[in-house]
Amino acid sequence: MAPGEDSRMFAGLRDKLKSTNLYDAKVGAIHFKNKMGKLGNLINANHRHDEEHEKATDEKRNRIAESHRFKSFAPERDGNKIKWYVDGQDYFYAVSVALEKAKETIYIEDWWLSPELFLRRPPFYNQEYRLDQVLKRRAEAGVKIYIIVYKEVAAAVSCNSAHTKHALHALCPEGTPGHGNITVLRHPDHNVFENAGDMTFYWAHHEKFIVIDYEIAFIGGLDLCFGRWDSRQHPCADVHPAGVQNEMFPGQDFNNNRIMDFQTVEDWKSNELSKADYGRMPWHDVAMCLVGDCVFDIAEHFVLRWNFVKRDKYKRSEKVDWLTMTGREGENEDLIAVQRPKHPVGKYINHPLSPLENRSWAKGQQGTVHAQVIRSSADWSSGILTEHSIQNAYSEIIENAQHFVYIENQFFITATGEDQAPIHNTIGRAIVNACVKAGKEGRKFRVIIVIPAVPGFAGDLRDDAAMGTRAIMDYQYKSIHRGPHSIFEQIKAQGIDPKQHIFIFNLRSYDRLNKTAAMVEQEEKSGVKYQDVQRAEAEEIMAEGVHSTTDQKPTLGDDTGAKEKERLIEAKRKFEAQRTEVGLDQEVTSTDTIAATAMLNGGKVSEQRWDDDLEKEKENFVQEELYIHGKLLIVDDRIVICGSSNINDRSQLGIHDSELSIVMEDYNTTDSTMDGQPFKAGHHAATLRRLLWREHLGLLPAQPLDASKDPNAQPVDVCPNDIMEGPEYDFVADPMSDQVWDMWTGNADTNTQIFRHLFRADPDDNIKTFDDYEAFLPRHNKFKQGHLHDPFMPAQEVREKLDQIKGHLVWMPLDFLCDAPMAEKGLQVNAYTESIYT
Repeated sequence: MAPGEDSRMFAGLRDKLKSTNLYDAKVGAIHFKNKMGKLGNLINANHRHDEEHEKATDEKRNRIAESHRFKSFAPERDGNKIKWYVDGQDYFYAVSVALEKAKETIYIEDWWLSPELFLRRPPFYNQEYRLDQVLKRRAEAGVKIYIIVYKEVAAAVSCNSAHTKHALHALCPEGTPGHGNITVLRHPDHNVFENAGDMTFYWAHHEKFIVIDYEIAFIGGLDLCFGRWDSRQHPCADVHPAGVQNEMFPGQDFNNNRIMDFQTVEDWKSNELSKADYGRMPWHDVAMCLVGDCVFDIAEHFVLRWNFVKRDKYKRSEKVDWLTMTGREGENEDLIAVQRPKHPVGKYINHPLSPLENRSWAKGQQGTVHAQVIRSSADWSSGILTEHSIQNAYSEIIENAQHFVYIENQFFITATGEDQAPIHNTIGRAIVNACVKAGKEGRKFRVIIVIPAVPGFAGDLRDDAAMGTRAIMDYQYKSIHRGPHSIFEQIKAQGIDPKQHIFIFNLRSYDRLNKTAAMVEQEEKSGVKYQDVQRAEAEEIMAEGVHSTTDQKPTLGDDTGAKEKERLIEAKRKFEAQRTEVGLDQEVTSTDTIAATAMLNGGKVSEQRWDDDLEKEKENFVQEELYIHGKLLIVDDRIVICGSSNINDRSQLGIHDSELSIVMEDYNTTDSTMDGQPFKAGHHAATLRRLLWREHLGLLPAQPLDASKDPNAQPVDVCPNDIMEGPEYDFVADPMSDQVWDMWTGNADTNTQIFRHLFRADPDDNIKTFDDYEAFLPRHNKFKQGHLHDPFMPAQEVREKLDQIKGHLVWMPLDFLCDAPMAEKGLQVNAYTESIYT
């Protein structure tokens, strides 16, 4: 600090104290002393690591981690059974099955958790599988449910953790079965008096995992929240004029972050984005389900975090208990107990409740996957010294790759050395080293990276309000190929052509809104907009059991709420009463979504029926980036890393966002080929990669809505993955095949050109300056975002162009704004942006 700055800071804190009741004599000296003890943490940021017993525990943790691969807290474990899930439909269904079978305990850790999330769809026909109702049933059956969610900075993100907490706590009121069986903790605190030493306004708890009965666990990129459910065809449309009960994305769950961020998420029925006017932003993600010793390691991480949050925020609360673990008693208890006080408030509860040896994986019902849990964790997030075993794993595995590196990630911000401040994570250097080594050995080697075209934040990229989004993109381009320290330039400096080794793609999806003339007439005759019908439908299927952000009464418990509900439902009745009048009770010829046409055997757009004039159909075609949210690495069809960790400093350094991931290598090998040569691939890695590539190439059929008979929508203890064998499975078996690569790049070429031609989808390589932007995509209010760019293009030409799109692959536009300053001068490197954007 500059001279005098520290004294000014503490003077400000003193003034803040005087403005509170801390100086009120009625509060008492003890309360003031406690608060001042917290303020002392500002002076001693090392307060959890300076006493002798704390130093001893830190030394023990370090000693254990040093003995483990990647310096992880967890050892390598053999014999795990692990199953992959691609996209939310299969994952959420499997979670619903597993939760319903819980007998003792459920641990859930999420960045965001929406109590009103439907785990099965369509929601109207699966109301009992709304997340809060599933948890309520388990709590009433005696299951203890422990949940940790990120306590957001309200000014920065829209997830409402207070609503999450109060809605779930209100499910089992006092005097009813299950009361006290659901406990939700929020962390960190953003109050200087409550958490003075841990002012982490821009870092988040980012983990996404579930542990059930110490028997089974889920881990990956999917939070149990709005906006994540999706199927492999990735529909953008959800307009159902012939029956709103067929909606897939009710209320807040219909979202397009590129147009509008979530608004007032505690009002579950509300949605300011009209389905009749805009498409949603599709969501691509990957997660795992496992049985085996690694379940215990995931549970241990949760217990450590629970006890830390208890100690940090709830140590005086009788409602929050301490957790202990079988196998961590005695001298090892300190591994999961962070500064447990001498006179604790709350009980000590030992888990698991029944003997550990009763678990199926402890009885020899094991699988073939060698796995290890890794994490990013530190003092502010877990009360421990920094661990960045995720970064260690990524860097080591990538650097040792022999054939290919396949990455799907929400971000790609990394460094090749110490000259790219403020970026510090080492994944970029590992990619450089792997490519240079392969290039010098004359070995075919590819790094294939699939990331979003634009970070998922709302706004036109030309606007000042989008400066933060452009800053993230700027960091990504500088990580990839702009500037002497970028990956491309560092490879080139060693005489190797990076364009022979590194290839970067995005995903896009198109659809057609089913807003026909009949539906518009239905709106006009009833005097009700479809958007109000959306709200009414959400109201009807969501009202029961959903509560407000207070601990008092339900949102609809007062007269205002009841009247609003009555108004919406009456509006829906008026709308539906006109159905026969406008002919919608007859055979409906146009479909509610045509997303299946990009998939295998999905038909052609030009052959789809449209119950209206074809010129009107053009107004209903929409496209949007298919948002890649998964955090996935596959190397050589043998090793997989999956979890919550993005490729950026926030996720990788350990001192910022908290993360949990898992490294997996299947000892069950599959006879395969690699660049035409015989090759032993790991069954788990190879089958996952093959399914992903078939989805992206459009070589998988669209998913039916009923997942009940789909093996891939069941937990791992029910059945293994259905790898969906067939000619398409065989075609993508060799990841280095020239035929596969020709289709991969060919589809990306064609898809990119069609999205450019029809929609002027941005970003684009033709936009090198902001003037180019205006020429490529002029600003006007006549046409809505995501819709066709040229209203005079013949309808049949539009249909035939869309026929050419296969799958969802497009090239990432590496020349986008290459001749323009993407972020304002001075924004790119400072403490603020380092915390948020890197």
